[in-house]
Amino acid sequence: MEELTERKSKILNIIIQNYLETGEPVGSRTISKYPDLNFSPATIRNEMADLEEMGFIIQPHASAGRIPSDKGYRFYVDGLIAQKDREITEIKDVMFERTERMEQVLKQVVKVLANNTQYATMISAPAISGTKVKFVQLSPVNEHQLLSVVMMSGNIVKNKLIELDNPLTAEETLKLNMLLNSSLNGLTIGDINLALISQMKSQAGEFEDIIEQVLKTVADTIEDEEGLEIYTSGATNIFKYPELSDSQRAKDFIEAFEEKEELKDLIADIEGTSEGETGTGIQVYIGDESPIGSMKDCSVVTATYELGDGIKGTVGIIGPKRMDYKNVMDNLTSIKKKLEQIVKG
Repeated sequence: MEELTERKSKILNIIIQNYLETGEPVGSRTISKYPDLNFSPATIRNEMADLEEMGFIIQPHASAGRIPSDKGYRFYVDGLIAQKDREITEIKDVMFERTERMEQVLKQVVKVLANNTQYATMISAPAISGTKVKFVQLSPVNEHQLLSVVMMSGNIVKNKLIELDNPLTAEETLKLNMLLNSSLNGLTIGDINLALISQMKSQAGEFEDIIEQVLKTVADTIEDEEGLEIYTSGATNIFKYPELSDSQRAKDFIEAFEEKEELKDLIADIEGTSEGETGTGIQVYIGDESPIGSMKDCSVVTATYELGDGIKGTVGIIGPKRMDYKNVMDNLTSIKKKLEQIVKG
């Protein structure tokens, strides 16, 4: 494919976009009306003549405007794919940096809470609530491989290589991209039901296997995000309180903090209930109210922090029933605000 000057590329893209919208041949007068083009009509006509000679556009009949050729469509589609690839790479880089930064922040948060309160503390990494599909991009890698890139809300990106029996044309790839995005954009995994899947496969025809593999990528992306990461600190603080320092109670408590499975159950219970009565997202479990067996002699105070776009996490403080509730709630409220400020900063 020949390299085009920036001016020729702009004019060609305008011709293609205009033709896709109207289905009518595009003339130099139409192009000259675009505000971001500072070219004279004569210059535009000359560039269009060059593009026609190079095979990017054709004139369907005398005195008509121009329409894209297959070569022109290929240039346009390749440009779109390259643009999406750049966007996805940039987003992945940003999210990687943000993830590393967030992990450091959360580890520091639980340590600070444990020191400030002298109780055991935990915090879950932010997770997506009601993950939605933002867009899907299919890009040919070679004749027998297709790269499927799925982006979910929260800018979560998942890539998958799809093996092809036969190569896809640019038009077939474009149609599949349109089908996937028009059908899936804004949907959660719960919205993608059997009727929708059946309809999409029917519309895809011989390419239904590709649709099935992309849908599996969507499901895998959400499943990956459901793997909850929890950070803890200050578990040994319980030995400071005689009512919790009994050897068996302490052993069960420490195991719960190390294995974290019961902590995941606690977070699931929190997510399944409404916000605290104060509307602050703070909840208090006293003694037998706790869903964790090893914490029936404790009080557990939790708060939900929100980072926008459906991203949430839980921070909790566990101590004796005679804990300083006011101090604990003040600390949780402060941490909620600071986490939001750190992420926005």
